Amino acid sequence: MSEFDLIRKYFTAAPCAQRGEGITLGIGDDCALLALPAGEQLAISTETLVAGVHFADPCDSFLLGQRSLAVAVSDLAAMGAYPLAFTLALTIPTANIDWLQGYVHGLNVMAKSCNVGLVGGDTTRGSLSLTITVFGRVPTGQELTRSGARPGDLLCVGGTLGDASGALPLVLGQRTADIAIAQPLLAHYWSPQPQLALGLALRGKATSAIDISDGLLADCEHIAKASAVSLVVERQKLPLSYALIAFAGDDKAYMAALNGGDDYVLVFTVPPVELVALLASGWPVYVIGRVEVGHGGVTLLDAIGQDITPAVRGYQHFCETS
Repeated sequence: MSEFDLIRKYFTAAPCAQRGEGITLGIGDDCALLALPAGEQLAISTETLVAGVHFADPCDSFLLGQRSLAVAVSDLAAMGAYPLAFTLALTIPTANIDWLQGYVHGLNVMAKSCNVGLVGGDTTRGSLSLTITVFGRVPTGQELTRSGARPGDLLCVGGTLGDASGALPLVLGQRTADIAIAQPLLAHYWSPQPQLALGLALRGKATSAIDISDGLLADCEHIAKASAVSLVVERQKLPLSYALIAFAGDDKAYMAALNGGDDYVLVFTVPPVELVALLASGWPVYVIGRVEVGHGGVTLLDAIGQDITPAVRGYQHFCETS
């Protein structure tokens, strides 16, 4: 099967590749064309997933299809952007029909959930890796960034933490668990749900935001540095799921929540007055700390207010470990 046959059979004909809102021209030409309403700007983000680094190899291609798109779209949620389209650069060792059918099926499921369309990309032969670029739109001046946190703001998250990281022993086949415990953890890992609706709701309310990909403390540090403030995280306020605690125990559950990554839940800062409105509207918001005057640091406190900030925070590529 040639590269172009593969594209036509599995991607051009895919449901997620059919033209949708904001897509003037999709797959089939040298470029795609996206239309933006007046007063809006384009939000763009790229994610690369490499076999053996970002996901186990081999793995279920249907689940990988969902996960690969979800982690990219999550960046649009963190910006408060409405999703439009995505491109896929796919590198695969062979054109395995079963693998391709499963992957495209998973891609379609997540694309439908996120209301985003495939508009182009590339396919090459080599070690398995996937690069997805997502495009969204956001009204000028309403975008959420990492740089607006202010002393006095509350530090919040949009859901429970640590479930995806806690699922790794299940993903890697190192442990088993009852289905009532394993299923929700595995779902958080393989099918994270980008918090697009919450991102839209935070426009004009949140002063900064980021999605949690590398770990809560590591991503909070991005906000702290960009905003030139200090963030204080209170360990006992972290929202943990029953499944995670039952599977990992309290200590490992907190470690997963703080440093594990792959949650793709929004962490954001908001003035107290805006929190009242968010909670009244039913958004799943948890206050986990606060913003203080400082110079780009993150402090973790225990139940009695002692500093227990770990030296290593989250996953970092290219860092040597002893």
